[in-house]
Amino acid sequence: VQLQAYGGGLVQAGGSLRLSCAASGLTFSTYRMGWFRQAPGKERELVVVFRSDGTTYYSNSVKGRFTISRGNARNTVYLQMNSLKPEDTAVYYCAADASDILFGPFKYWGQGTQVTVSS
Repeated sequence: VQLQAYGGGLVQAGGSLRLSCAASGLTFSTYRMGWFRQAPGKERELVVVFRSDGTTYYSNSVKGRFTISRGNARNTVYLQMNSLKPEDTAVYYCAADASDILFGPFKYWGQGTQVTVSS
């Protein structure tokens, strides 16, 4: 199983970015997918988790601004990030797991993509 995250970059506050996570080696449509982020000096935190039945959880810090979607035909999950804030600056990681436990651990991780939001 491989996950490749990309699409990060530098954006001004209020701007938008779309992250992508391409998955291979798994039955994509049946896996629970998630995005996490880790800012310098902070612990990794959950941004959003998306289960195969469509159940989705967003952290309060991104609710209403970020949207996760799944492109089954391309084995890709997307994270659309709007109204970005400087506090969204972090390395963003995608993750996948075969378990459907919404807040369960993730077995597979991508390499991370840097998002920097300037004020």
